[in-house]
Amino acid sequence: MSVTRLVLHSQRMLRRYPVRGVLAASGSLLGIGALTLVLSLGGAALAQVTKTMNQLFGGSSISIMAGGTRFLGGPRPNSARLTLDDIEAVAAAVPGIAMWDAQQTLSSATVRSGSAVTTARVTGQTERAREVWNRDVTTGDYFDVQAVDTAARVALIGETAARALFGTEDPIGAEILVEAVPFTVIGLLERFGTDVHGMDRDNELIVPVTTMQRRVMNIDTVVQAKLLVSDPAAVSATSEDVIRALRAQHRIPSDRPSDFSIMTADEIQRMVGTVERVIDVYAPLVALVFVVVAGLVATVLMLTLVRQRTSEIGVRRAVGALSGQIALQFTAETAVTVAAGGLAGVLVGNVIAIVVAARFNLDASFSWRAALTGIAVSMVMGVAAGLLPARRAAGLHPVDALR
Repeated sequence: MSVTRLVLHSQRMLRRYPVRGVLAASGSLLGIGALTLVLSLGGAALAQVTKTMNQLFGGSSISIMAGGTRFLGGPRPNSARLTLDDIEAVAAAVPGIAMWDAQQTLSSATVRSGSAVTTARVTGQTERAREVWNRDVTTGDYFDVQAVDTAARVALIGETAARALFGTEDPIGAEILVEAVPFTVIGLLERFGTDVHGMDRDNELIVPVTTMQRRVMNIDTVVQAKLLVSDPAAVSATSEDVIRALRAQHRIPSDRPSDFSIMTADEIQRMVGTVERVIDVYAPLVALVFVVVAGLVATVLMLTLVRQRTSEIGVRRAVGALSGQIALQFTAETAVTVAAGGLAGVLVGNVIAIVVAARFNLDASFSWRAALTGIAVSMVMGVAAGLLPARRAAGLHPVDALR
């Protein structure tokens, strides 16, 4: 029996037994759809994590965080003191530091413009932030050193916050209130997207760090700082020098732990590698559970179908069909059924992945890797699910099957 005749015969059997065919195909659709969804979303999430980490922590950066501080979050009430003077002293004491920036953050602040109100993240930074954090403005101007020295009430606004407050209007030059403090918008920030915590970093305002400290929060501390090292190969050695300089600045005895933490680009890359392993190994394993269950369902359904078609098998054996041909027929029927559901699952999984990625501001498109993996797995699963029913059908004796 040719491959074409096998496929055509399998299609006729699907039309003859539509309920079992649909159930078997549905199981394959759900299993392969879940696998495709996980692979597509996992790839988009990993790409976003890598992009964010590279933007926040380049290959020559050292991050200093006040003790008791959430990574990339706001300060906790018991966080240790870290000041602009500390960072300036470290930069002066440690050779090889090319540039630095310090941050103070209010993770959720009420921002108003006329009758429009939104909640946004507000970050205080120095005029060096656009070089240190690799984020500039698309329109307008970045604030300068004079704005930082005088604690000027100027702000840079992200796209999401600008859209919530001004719609399609140009925000440059507009007056806004951050909590109760008036600011003038002087620049529109470059699009950032979602960070590693899932926060929309375009729903953000950046203001001079001194303005943030004196006018908005009434404090003199910063939550973290980023140092750029002139020689990427010397990051590890420089980080040890930074630790020693900052411990000396804080007058910490040798038998006491540091009241700050240090993170280098190497550590960030190890974190990214861990995330990549989880996405590439463990997440697909979870989806494969659905695939296995779908294969078992298809096997059970086809075994039931073999019992229902016992007389048909007997007739075919009686007119000369070999056991191998019977086995091939049922294997093909199962494979076609499961593969059809798998192909539909590939399409459905990719579509859902694109919709979910858009909802969470992830850059995702049709994943050929996920599609090809889903198609390959559905084909293998179809053949595997058909082996036992095929063996059962081929093993029927013609006389017994005709009774």
